[in-house]
Amino acid sequence: MELNVKGTVSAIVFRNEENGYTVLNLETTDGDDVTCVGNFPALSVGAVLNVKGKVSVHKTYGEQLAVESYTVCDPTSKAGIVKYLSSGLIKGVGEVTANNIYNMFGNDTFGIIEHNPMQLARVKGISAKKAMDIANAVAELKIMQEQIMFLQSYGITVNLAVKIYNIYKSETKSLVLANPYRLIDDVDGVGFITADRIAQSMGVESVSEFRVRAAIVYELKESAEKQGNTYLVFNDLMTVCSELLNIDLADYGKLVEDTLTKLVLEPTVKVFDVEGERCVSLVKYYKLEKAVASRLITLNRDARRVMVDADGMISQFEKVNKISFHAGQSGAVKSALVNGVTVITGGPGTGKTTIIKCIAEILTAHGMRLEFCAPTGRAAKRLSQSTGCDAKTIHRLLGFESHGDKMQFKYNRNNTLPCDVVIVDELSMVDVSVMYSLLSALENGTRLVLVGDKDQLPSVGAGNVLADIIRSGVIEIRYLTHIYRQSEDSLIVSNAHLINKGKMPEINNKSRDFFVMNYNDFQQVSDTVVELVTTRLPKFTGLPSSEIQVLGALKSGVAGVENLNVRLQQSLNPREYGKSEINVGRNVLREGDRVMQTVNNYELPFVRFGADGTLSDGQGVFNGDIGFVRRIDRPNGIMEVQFDDNRLATYTEQELGDLQLAYAITIHKSQGSEFEVVVVPLVSGPPTIINKNLLYTAITRAKRAVVLVGSKKILAMMVHNNYIAARTTNLCRFLQEENAAYQRYFGAVTESKRDDGQTD
Repeated sequence: MELNVKGTVSAIVFRNEENGYTVLNLETTDGDDVTCVGNFPALSVGAVLNVKGKVSVHKTYGEQLAVESYTVCDPTSKAGIVKYLSSGLIKGVGEVTANNIYNMFGNDTFGIIEHNPMQLARVKGISAKKAMDIANAVAELKIMQEQIMFLQSYGITVNLAVKIYNIYKSETKSLVLANPYRLIDDVDGVGFITADRIAQSMGVESVSEFRVRAAIVYELKESAEKQGNTYLVFNDLMTVCSELLNIDLADYGKLVEDTLTKLVLEPTVKVFDVEGERCVSLVKYYKLEKAVASRLITLNRDARRVMVDADGMISQFEKVNKISFHAGQSGAVKSALVNGVTVITGGPGTGKTTIIKCIAEILTAHGMRLEFCAPTGRAAKRLSQSTGCDAKTIHRLLGFESHGDKMQFKYNRNNTLPCDVVIVDELSMVDVSVMYSLLSALENGTRLVLVGDKDQLPSVGAGNVLADIIRSGVIEIRYLTHIYRQSEDSLIVSNAHLINKGKMPEINNKSRDFFVMNYNDFQQVSDTVVELVTTRLPKFTGLPSSEIQVLGALKSGVAGVENLNVRLQQSLNPREYGKSEINVGRNVLREGDRVMQTVNNYELPFVRFGADGTLSDGQGVFNGDIGFVRRIDRPNGIMEVQFDDNRLATYTEQELGDLQLAYAITIHKSQGSEFEVVVVPLVSGPPTIINKNLLYTAITRAKRAVVLVGSKKILAMMVHNNYIAARTTNLCRFLQEENAAYQRYFGAVTESKRDDGQTD
């Protein structure tokens, strides 16, 4: 139910000064009390508000008005004026001084403060300086309120308006009026449609250089962040821009060319040819890929030589660990000892972890300083457990630091990492920005070992780093195809490889780790998934439900991630007396829930619990981090989330929108993670999503067992669908160009080898 109401702020129950989230009591003109929740700029008791919002009923706190927009009026009664002035927002004005001001000027108080502030010096206890301080404080509050209301007039929500104001402050109105499209780049949560609506309402012409420029930059940015493309072919760019602008840009050739020319000169974009086709890239991504290519070639050529008896040390490792290397495994180890950069790629069970352990032992024995890292906390934790070495996330290795809304690293090209070798696992997840930051922090001569599965889904962010390095043919690539980790009654590994080859998996429900439950009805699929996670699999495996992860292809639908999360929450963590919970959008989060962070938040504070019992403070949680809700403090608007890598992060209510339930997560979000047991609902969907690559990624996340629930027809369709969305990236081409330049001085390209010893 929507409600419009006017009243005076009688009490502020809770306020977060960082983001403006406020719970307040509003005394209406009818004498009623209304509890309002929302984001407000600096606000005080006594302020008169006109608010608009939706009424909801909270089981603990009763009826609340979620404020969507509001306006601020000067209080007109003595009580209101005195409360406003003495609220604490105006430094040095308490209740006595506020009463003295009102007693002298009455209802003209705000007129005096605004137009003739020196009159305040007539009041006992107020000097000329203090009079001006009071006037300035009131003026600043008015400016803030005016800026917020200006933004609201263009349909911007209170929450977003506060976010914009916190960035632009007193310049909000002038900057937005000068160029509303700057909001796209400066403010998270503002897309082209919102900025364009503001621009159109300001009179910006639908066919203008201003608007075309914004569309080009926006589409290049969206394509990079959502499809992973670091550039677009010019004609494709014009097509998507025409749709966005709702005009045919083919009819405005000169306008487009003039706009592109200015973007190139700024410089914001780079225009270049690829195999005769005109292409456009944001300068940022063009430079990142160019720099990554240059650093990889330099590191590959300049590595310090390792003088070791490789065969002898490999033989010793085999003896100690009671294993026997295949020629491909020992070849991969030797490659890492010889080359500056080595890529080791293979599917599950092909010995990647064993190779990492062997490389690490040999290089450590020769006095080299090693660092191990992976893109996510879960992947780093898994690497630590499997190798016995201390592994960190790439961000943590580089010394992540937050400065305002920007991210910086302690280790960079001016302050390189103190190490001789860096081993990176799960490279398929690494985007070009993170790769650039890592390579920039390595001093010349550092050895780099890159490990990953080339057949998994590519990175969520821009670029296609692993695939481009392999495709370039200029770095030593070791392909592992021989399966080692496979017991007689295990099917996970062999079926993953069958699926990767486009063949149907072996379906034998007498196996101990790979099961297919055939249901054609999606409601049955959903019911079965819930039953498996809550009762059947815990009984079968002896593991708690917290060790069982549902991985879905789609968010929506009866058997989609969103619905399964609601059902699993109801079964595994139902509402109980004494268990705190909080509404977040359409969902409820309660203590004990498994949750996932969905965006990067570089400023969120956390405490890390070390293995030795020490505590350390830090900042930053990242997209894909999984944990559980440890505590909810409703009166103070605080939630604590314990993440898998021992970080305890503290959220305010405003930041809770970045969390979602994680009993079920999308397969894309599971990259780099490993779970004891995985349950995969098989659902129908577009062939661009429901494909072999997605299924392979899901199955390879399972450690002990995987259960596919759904139609065998859908399973067959996924296995035989080889669709992979091609990304347009420059890294492969840049690597070949950089290597060609080096060949003139250092010799020929290194050949890539498979684990059978044959040239690829």
